[in-house]
Amino acid sequence: MQRTVTPMASVEYDEFGFFADNASEVGLPYSGPPAVERVEVAVGPDQHVSGLRWGAGDPELVLLHGGAQNAHTWDTVALALGRPVLALDLPGHGRSSWRDDKAYWPSENARAIAVAMAELAPSAHALVGMSLGGLTALAVAADAPELVSRLALVDVTPGVNREKASAVTAFISGPETFASFDEILERTVLFNPTRSESSLRRGILHNATERPDGTWSWRYDRFHLPEDAVIPDFGGLWDAVDTVDVPFLLVRGADSPVVDDEDVAELRRRSPEVRVEVVPGAGHSVQGDQPLVLAELLETFVG
Repeated sequence: MQRTVTPMASVEYDEFGFFADNASEVGLPYSGPPAVERVEVAVGPDQHVSGLRWGAGDPELVLLHGGAQNAHTWDTVALALGRPVLALDLPGHGRSSWRDDKAYWPSENARAIAVAMAELAPSAHALVGMSLGGLTALAVAADAPELVSRLALVDVTPGVNREKASAVTAFISGPETFASFDEILERTVLFNPTRSESSLRRGILHNATERPDGTWSWRYDRFHLPEDAVIPDFGGLWDAVDTVDVPFLLVRGADSPVVDDEDVAELRRRSPEVRVEVVPGAGHSVQGDQPLVLAELLETFVG
């Protein structure tokens, strides 16, 4: 059954104005606005990576979001952790720079993320990546192992392909612009039936912008794959798994098709010490569906 979207009369946006709503929705105690600031690091000529630095002191975890998301996808997890963390916008996403070549795949992302980590979180206890961010984290672990003390992947392995990610790519491949906020919300609700409308409203406000003519567009750089094309082969990143010699965690969403049992078997074959956790009631976006469970798993993992 299609859900009915409640029309929004006006749209106001304060980037740091929704944390009380995040906390209330999952039952977290909230004593006032957390210490959060937006930070930015130059990673190349006319290129920068932006992110959110939570708390005082050196970040203990670095969080990388999935494709077509941004650093705010981790807000509830960060609130639950209560630790200093750094949530970064991947290149071409959020407030990070866009690339002329539109190369936003793990190897290209990893070079930029490693620069940002070296400056903002050189002694982080763990690197956590979801989906595209997880593959990027794998590439960082292979290319700059000195930055990765622990590695956690959220609902992704190098075994991902077009078929497994079809629901994700179907949403991303939708319209580039929308006539109104309500229109963009309606499509988002359609593709996220398990999420509350209030959480999706927040997510859109963080991940979309209103244009001068009143239409709305996403805050990430769009690019299209032809229908007969395939998602780039990430199989080469299995070699990166072979190099992981730090504590290693995979978190699967129980309702997600993106990681299957064969992927887990291959991960365990290459990294026998990997810890695998399955989160009931979660799809691909575990941090959105079950943020408190994910925060508890990360808390235990970091120790």
